[in-house]
Amino acid sequence: MMKKRKLASIIGIGLAGSLAFAGCSTDSEEPAANGGDGDSGASEEMGTITLGFLPAWTDGLSTAWLLKNQLEAIGYTVEFEELTEAAILYTGLAGGDVDVYPSAWSETTHASYMEQYGDQLEDLGAYYENAKLTIAVPEYTDIDSIEDLAGNADMFGGEIIGIEPSAGLTEQTETVMMPEYELEDEYSLVTSSTATMLATLEEAVANEEDIVVTLWRPFWANSEFPIKDLEDPMGAMGEPEALHFLATEGFSEEFPEAAELIAGIQLDDDEYGSLEDTVVNTYEGEDDKSAAIEEWLEANPDAFDTIVTD
Repeated sequence: MMKKRKLASIIGIGLAGSLAFAGCSTDSEEPAANGGDGDSGASEEMGTITLGFLPAWTDGLSTAWLLKNQLEAIGYTVEFEELTEAAILYTGLAGGDVDVYPSAWSETTHASYMEQYGDQLEDLGAYYENAKLTIAVPEYTDIDSIEDLAGNADMFGGEIIGIEPSAGLTEQTETVMMPEYELEDEYSLVTSSTATMLATLEEAVANEEDIVVTLWRPFWANSEFPIKDLEDPMGAMGEPEALHFLATEGFSEEFPEAAELIAGIQLDDDEYGSLEDTVVNTYEGEDDKSAAIEEWLEANPDAFDTIVTD
């Protein structure tokens, strides 16, 4: 069981993202994760790699810090671009402002972005195989299927609480799930941010109120809150998909050693779960997650084929 997290720290991380690329690198002056100097001659010679992600989406937060550690260990300089919208991230990735998105739901959830930008991107491989989108309610709520939402809008104030407007989860919920289950006339999908959704969920659970939210797996909130996934007999939330490392076009030619290292990363449920738990939970409230990755690597020295350890 995960230690109790303080939701305020997640909200703080979510609000820290920038909406523009200019000047939003967060750690270009940090030392390398393995004790080297991030500005060393070796790093400068290998080059600088920019990782773009949404900190509120903790799969990308966790894998960004893992990649930072591993890439700096072989001599690269790593910088972060912390953003708040998937649309901006994909635009930056396609335009070369971001080199790597370290946790893309590119098969289904972000399919519309892949249709728009796919020709300008390079897939470096999948690191996790069983991700899925969900609709969830508290365990005490007396429904078990998405189809049970029909006719019960009064239980939830006619609202489904969502996340960022540009998220693939938002699109899937609004354009596929709600029409499939004929919920458009009864419910509104309320979008804002992951942090706001989690705060709303926390308040509802604390007061034992009914609430329906958009969620996904893997995500720490599924263990943090007493919630359950609603059954999806129509398959409207999509099939499970893999999470990928996406890069800007030409990345593997410019950074062949980095591409090879990244392509070797594949994590099973236990390995991924412990990575996110360590980054988000054990080191909750700490902006610098370098120590979290060091702890995880010590506990998982053989997690993937290309792993670099001291």
